Amino acid sequence: MQFGIALDLGTSGFRGQLVDLDKQEVLGTVITARHPLPGANVIDHLNFAIEAGIQGVHEIVLKTIDQMIEHLQVPRENITRLAVCGNPIQLSLFENIEIRDLAYAGENKKKLLGIKAPDRSGKIISGKHLPLLRLPEDAIVLIPPAVKHEIGADALAMLILSGVLEREEIALVTDYGTNAEMALKVGDRIISGSCAAGPALEGQHIEQGMLAAPGAICDISKEKNGYRNFVLDANLQAEPGDLVTLDKGLIIENGLSKATGITGTGVIAAVAQGFESGLIKLPRIDTISTTLSLASNVRINEKDLEEAGKAFGALRAGYITLAAEAGIELEDIKVAYMAGASGTYVDPIKARKIGLVPPVVEKIYQIGNTSLAMARELVINPNRLEELKEIAGKLLASHCMFGDSKVFERAYLLELSYWGEGMPWSQYRKFASMYKLPSLPEIGPQPQLIKKSVRDITQIGLNGLVTIQQVGEEKSIVFTECNGCSVCIIKCPEKALRIEEVNNTKSIILRLDRCNGTACKRCETICSEKCFNLVKISLSNVNVESGE
Repeated sequence: MQFGIALDLGTSGFRGQLVDLDKQEVLGTVITARHPLPGANVIDHLNFAIEAGIQGVHEIVLKTIDQMIEHLQVPRENITRLAVCGNPIQLSLFENIEIRDLAYAGENKKKLLGIKAPDRSGKIISGKHLPLLRLPEDAIVLIPPAVKHEIGADALAMLILSGVLEREEIALVTDYGTNAEMALKVGDRIISGSCAAGPALEGQHIEQGMLAAPGAICDISKEKNGYRNFVLDANLQAEPGDLVTLDKGLIIENGLSKATGITGTGVIAAVAQGFESGLIKLPRIDTISTTLSLASNVRINEKDLEEAGKAFGALRAGYITLAAEAGIELEDIKVAYMAGASGTYVDPIKARKIGLVPPVVEKIYQIGNTSLAMARELVINPNRLEELKEIAGKLLASHCMFGDSKVFERAYLLELSYWGEGMPWSQYRKFASMYKLPSLPEIGPQPQLIKKSVRDITQIGLNGLVTIQQVGEEKSIVFTECNGCSVCIIKCPEKALRIEEVNNTKSIILRLDRCNGTACKRCETICSEKCFNLVKISLSNVNVESGE
């Protein structure tokens, strides 16, 4: 038998599938609960890779993929193809090629540093070039093209598999995630953007948050006596959970499934229901506990609301910016496509209420994980790579760098004022007009909803789904000046650190997949002896056996 491995290298985690190439069907699926690199978003990963060195980071990525293949329980000698899809940073780390061209916008800066953009036009390499994956030397590895170095293979997959390229109406397609990819189609033009919306859209940096995995609350609906949560089961299907009161957390009725946490779509639903019930009065939650009670052991607090607001605001600022770049108004956008886990499981009407979808679209399509779907297509049919390269070469696409855009800066400033300070809507509109931003119309009639995919991953396979709770590596180092005060451990927001003492020697242990990376470095700043060095411990060659 011949097998293929399809991989989506996402910003919050990796997803992989084992494919029977003879029968062209999925046999099993594995997902990671986190990304193996320190950091909460793709910019963190990029900064870490530049600071720590791409070779070491490349090895961490490949060891995680090797771990995933191990869980798929396939004889390595029978793997003949592997295909990946993801944004340019993730694919560059996978391939071990230059990434600094993605970090700097100015051509003069790149020239000064001697940076030359590598070939990202799509290619096939042999398994022997990735020895850490233990593939047969004659196995082929397929890497899809970027449209431009800023518009990656994941965005191309989203454009092609959504069907947006065939539409005549003005349409917006968005992959809702930590690194939110979006593209606006106006006539023959494609204008894309990518914003580090933050991990809240994937259920992370929420106190009881988790990725879309079994046990996660994915939706909340109002019923006669309270609010019903819906929980993902072992096959990532939503089942009814407990019926509760949002304000006091009283269990009115037990559900079929018990929640262990909440994913990004559940956060979206909770915030929408909080507004609807009047319990959210930005920036506060107006309950005695200052929380929204979603299940017997799952709540949303005001810090979660703040994190979610940053992500929601970034998304709305993003499509406002694309509309401005295209010279259109928001009411001109007639069709919206929602991709990715959040885009699949979220209730589109609730998402539209809090600004994640343009307010007057007439149709909303939910299309699943297009990045993994594209990798799966490439594994089954390698000739598809040439088709993708041809499409990428013909697209009249331009990329808007939100980080350099005054429009985005102003729009996001308004969003932060709205979500973080409770700016009244009338004042928001007044400032938007003063900034000459596309106007935000009132929410229109209910759009037509077309759910093309009931699950983020359309095919799980007969072997089912495996979730790897711990990926990457644990690193150990001895900082000789360390006095063992443990302040770094206590203050770490993600509980990524611990101390182990052997023969009176104290070692610091870092779990890479929990660390928030170079954007945080709280461990360094609060170290009383100023001896903690995040990069040194991340690249330590002393690995610790880690459980799962």
